[in-house]
Amino acid sequence: MTDSAIPMLEPGKRGEPGPKVPSWIRVRLTQGKNYTDLKELMRSQVLHTVCEEARCPNIYECWEARTATFLILGDICTRNCGFCAITTGRPTHLDRQEPMRVAASVKRMGLHHVVITSVTRDDLKDGGAEIFAATIDAIREEVPGCGIEVLTPDLLGNWEALAAIVRARPEIYNHNTETVPRLYPRVRPKARYPRTLELLARVKAQDPGMVTKSGIMVGLGETREEIHQVLVDLRAHEVDVLTVGQYLRPDLNHLPVVRYYEPEEFRSIRQEALDLGFLHAESGPLVRSSYHAASQVPQPAQHA
Repeated sequence: MTDSAIPMLEPGKRGEPGPKVPSWIRVRLTQGKNYTDLKELMRSQVLHTVCEEARCPNIYECWEARTATFLILGDICTRNCGFCAITTGRPTHLDRQEPMRVAASVKRMGLHHVVITSVTRDDLKDGGAEIFAATIDAIREEVPGCGIEVLTPDLLGNWEALAAIVRARPEIYNHNTETVPRLYPRVRPKARYPRTLELLARVKAQDPGMVTKSGIMVGLGETREEIHQVLVDLRAHEVDVLTVGQYLRPDLNHLPVVRYYEPEEFRSIRQEALDLGFLHAESGPLVRSSYHAASQVPQPAQHA
């Protein structure tokens, strides 16, 4: 399908119906021993995962493979993005013991690569950067040699807070673009596209050896021309790794899918990204920013 065949649409409104889910989107539901063990571990350590809170379609596959993305800073987000299933509200507290529990769980799981993300905490002056840095430090102490990837909010442009996370030296710094700039007011209303690009550029400027990463969803009304421009912008800001996945509606309270991309379109976007110079690009209907994270990126040298 060419761009001329795709009208420039706004995302639908919450509560509106969307198109039927196509046959090529299938989620395998496997609740084996590893899935059960990991779920019990998370509950016993009073921890959250984005796999559960965001209703990720890959949770069964990833948990059965004993991989998970830890969600720190609680499970209540201060923002109300149109695509996200995480609970919105006013967080009640800041758990300073959380970094140690995450590190202990990483050790118990025997992970070689871990992804740490969080809800958005606009109620905190530093957006939660202190807890991000403490979590990285705790994992380094508990599991030396474990690769660490962080996926952070935009911190409302608090660049001192960003620097604190970068100084903790995760191997990979991920901040998702999510969608094209035209759709930001509906899809992620408190975010700003220029701020997202600046954050990624500042990470690379502070630590040129750190791998930077970003992801977008498709199916919310964007055009291929708009996707191309986002890819160009990300490369202009020296982003190394790209993930592209189909937006899947959590429920009727969220934005409907405008259309489902076909597998060949995802392959085309991946090739386009590689042609633009991304070191790695993952593009497919069920791709998420943390899906197969350890295998997406050629592992950089471990920080001392």
